[in-house]
Amino acid sequence: MQQAPNTPGTEQCITVHGTDVWLQGQGDEVVLMLHGWPDTRALWDGTVAALQDRYTCARLTLPGFETGPSATSLDDICQLLQQIADRTSPDKPVTLMLHDWGCVFGYEFAMRHPERVARVVAVDVGDHNSGALMRSWRTPQKLSVAGYQLWLALAWKLGLHLSAALGNRMTRAMARWLGCQADPANISYRMNYPYAMQWFGSAGGLRGTAPIRLSMPLLFVYGTRKPFMFHSTAWLDKLAAREGCAVEALPCGHWVMLSRPAAFHACVRDWLGRDA
Repeated sequence: MQQAPNTPGTEQCITVHGTDVWLQGQGDEVVLMLHGWPDTRALWDGTVAALQDRYTCARLTLPGFETGPSATSLDDICQLLQQIADRTSPDKPVTLMLHDWGCVFGYEFAMRHPERVARVVAVDVGDHNSGALMRSWRTPQKLSVAGYQLWLALAWKLGLHLSAALGNRMTRAMARWLGCQADPANISYRMNYPYAMQWFGSAGGLRGTAPIRLSMPLLFVYGTRKPFMFHSTAWLDKLAAREGCAVEALPCGHWVMLSRPAAFHACVRDWLGRDA
């Protein structure tokens, strides 16, 4: 039986396998939102406000980012997302809305369980594990990517095993340098474990992620004002040519939904509403 919709403006919290999931909005289609580094479910506040009149928005803070285990494996995150989808929308697949590391985890879940995902809205991270993306970066860009990611991975290690205060200082310094808009008081080294998975193989690592080939429709929105992209041109062109998919470029940085909220939300509402 489909879960009863929520009244717009109110928010209901349920717990799924020890993780709080917040539901807000109305409509029998669930939009499951996943954030990335160094954010929490609050990243989607404006997006929930823009969509709650048509959809039930479900969001969570990734395990370990605030409380819980120090790191969560890719398999465990995919299992958690399956449990959340089954709990919030048992009778029909969900729409995924993803940003940053949420894209990495959400893509993997969608490819492992395509029957549970109707469509995907992805923000600023595309074919993150492709050879085409690696080849598209010039040497200075590769060094920049490795530099900030290794710094954050190291901050997680030091924060976990040596000094939480040191790990937090390193993490907040990098967040400032990257132009992150989250409140520094809410940023901690705990949020860095995906980088430790990427570079150190922590929590099983990320070598098991599959090439990004989604069978369901995808809207990809990205910012153009960045020192490097998180998608290849070849992947973008292929996506733009695929029936049911769309690409939208906005003049901003990585946090598109915060820098260009009106344009982002209008684009998302229009694309989601095409099949209504």
